Amino acid sequence: MTDIDPTVAPSGPGCVECDEVGGWWFHLRRCAACGHIGCCDSSPAQHASRHAADTGHRIVQSFEPGEDWFWDFRAERPVAGPVLADPQHRPLDQPAPGPAGRVPADWLDKLN
Repeated sequence: MTDIDPTVAPSGPGCVECDEVGGWWFHLRRCAACGHIGCCDSSPAQHASRHAADTGHRIVQSFEPGEDWFWDFRAERPVAGPVLADPQHRPLDQPAPGPAGRVPADWLDKLN
């Protein structure tokens, strides 16, 4: 599948855009084409799906520990994919929601 590059590493340990503005996320998703890490659609900012819409990079993989599923935003369904370059998930010491210190006390009320 040309929408997946298994050699590209993740862009970092957390959502790129949330980190730039001091935001927070619920769960993280990894772009399978370029490695961009964005927050999931339950997160307030929904950066992973926004990245997919802006770039045409349609496939993401969960960036959560213990999860290896892929999702196709265009087809709106799960898809199969290869093992991607390490690391496979966010740092284990980073909580979800995260990152530590930026999650509001009423975070459950802010989920989409």
